[in-house]
Amino acid sequence: MPNKDLRDWISGIEAAGELKFIKGAEPKEEIGAFVDIYQRKMGNPALMFDEIPGFPKGHRVIANILTSVPRINVALGLPPQGPEMELIQWWRNYMKNAPSQKPKPVNGGPLLDNVLEGKNVNIQSIPTPVWHERDGGPFIGTACMVAMKDPDSGWINYGCYRIQSHGPDVATVFMSPGKHGLIIMGKYHERKQPCPVAVIVGMHPAMFMLAGLEIPYGKNEIEAAGGMLGEPVEVINMPRTGLPVPANSEIAFEGFIHPHDKLLEGPLGEWTGYYPSRSHPEPAIRIATMMHRNNPILMGAIPAVPPNDNTFYLGIYRCGAVWNQLEAAGIPEVKGVWAHEAGGSRFMLTVSIKQLYGGHAKQAGMVASHCHAGAYCNRWTIVVDDDIDPANINDVIWAMCTRCDPRDQVDIIHGGWSSALDPMCYNAENDKRNSRVVINACVPFNRQKTFPPIARASKELDSRMRAKWAKELPVGF
Repeated sequence: MPNKDLRDWISGIEAAGELKFIKGAEPKEEIGAFVDIYQRKMGNPALMFDEIPGFPKGHRVIANILTSVPRINVALGLPPQGPEMELIQWWRNYMKNAPSQKPKPVNGGPLLDNVLEGKNVNIQSIPTPVWHERDGGPFIGTACMVAMKDPDSGWINYGCYRIQSHGPDVATVFMSPGKHGLIIMGKYHERKQPCPVAVIVGMHPAMFMLAGLEIPYGKNEIEAAGGMLGEPVEVINMPRTGLPVPANSEIAFEGFIHPHDKLLEGPLGEWTGYYPSRSHPEPAIRIATMMHRNNPILMGAIPAVPPNDNTFYLGIYRCGAVWNQLEAAGIPEVKGVWAHEAGGSRFMLTVSIKQLYGGHAKQAGMVASHCHAGAYCNRWTIVVDDDIDPANINDVIWAMCTRCDPRDQVDIIHGGWSSALDPMCYNAENDKRNSRVVINACVPFNRQKTFPPIARASKELDSRMRAKWAKELPVGF
């Protein structure tokens, strides 16, 4: 039986009522505008575009893919309607166990439906949107995997880096400093050799999620995907580079990045909601081979003003990672963690605890704002009591407004780990640190017994109402 692939996931989200079909939208403006509008509210359906002007019917684009918990659940093999905290617990368990399965080499697969080489290569035959009005061109790789092989160890890294289309047989790749792909490319160029590269731009969304996570250096994302999906990923080796790619991918191409070969790249609207920079020279991929399935589907995950498809799924993973790291640091009674989507799942973090001692809330906030999973681009860390749902922004703001005394429950910390993408970092060129705030929005520990009681029905009364009046209560109560 063939591996689960993008088309299996599409069938699953369609069955769950999570997919909308749109015909006739053109790629230079309208597809990107549709996606922008639908991304403005989490929970809107994924969008499948077909009958795109200038391209054969069946050459499709799917976007707004992982902006709802049900669609993420389907990608991970979970029931679609499971709640947020159960999904976070799934990630916590996955990270603790880290299952993996080595890929399975095969001789064929749907990706080989169409194999194009040399002058026949044409990545512009794939409908590729200009995702934002001010973007520097069409980006074929937003929800993609970029494969590179370390020339020293033989380790193959699959990272998610943006890929801009520049012509039939040329693209560029943007890799931030410190990213594994940039490190590997540098090793080839130090030897004055071209760097082999393969790009996969349509695969099961679980693989895309793993490509965008901070998988440790030396670990293989395809092996991790096998563990996540419960079966070895079937792979074929690309003919020129020998790099393995999933055999049921929608689209893949391979080529070489030569030393000092760069083209003007970007800009692309980023996950912070801004354009952090103008066009810059970035490494060019000279494409030797292109493959695609019949009726290929280009998958996009578009960075934009949060909430957006590039960060929402990462926030749920990050919640699980922060929770694990809080417990590893000895913080007891953590009841929930949420990285709010309006902060691009990085700038704003909320932690729910059951207070056990004076200073417990401050301790949790300080650790959450500076542990590895929570520190990068953090701006606001809010600690709330266990009666507050950290994923409910109204409850969180209510706690901030009624339980926080700014005299001694707000701390400003300077010199935190950030990025040039942060519009409020100290200096995007030479000092990418930032300042951040830790807010204790818990009932003051010394007032727990005297604090005013809450004017809301108890959980026990809620349960009795649910048992007797379920049909009359709001959906989701």
